[in-house]
Amino acid sequence: MHTFTFNHIALSVKNVDKSVAFYQKVLQLKEIKNTASESKTRWLSLNDSLQLHLIPRPDSEIKTNKAVHFALSTADLDSFVNYLKDLKIDYSDWLGTINKDYIRKDGIKQIYFQDPNGYWIEINDDV
Repeated sequence: MHTFTFNHIALSVKNVDKSVAFYQKVLQLKEIKNTASESKTRWLSLNDSLQLHLIPRPDSEIKTNKAVHFALSTADLDSFVNYLKDLKIDYSDWLGTINKDYIRKDGIKQIYFQDPNGYWIEINDDV
């Protein structure tokens, strides 16, 4: 039987500098060295073993929908929501109600918001 660990998420982005700035400011991710190539792809660290790779594709069409998202957990969702409000970033529940959270059937609270390319990010309190 094979075992796996999650390594990274890769997203195509229109403007890699703008995307890096967004993820550094909003999620406070640290930029790390792209050890794979000398390309303009930039890597950010989600933690010691997980990475977000932002691949510049300025001429590509980026299609998104909320069902395609990545999720991060925090022990203090309310504080993060207040941080988004300070940044004037709207968030929503799954149905799209602006500035409203959602409590799943299993008791996990979650919100969704979008990055500059329209990718959906879920933040929840499932820690």
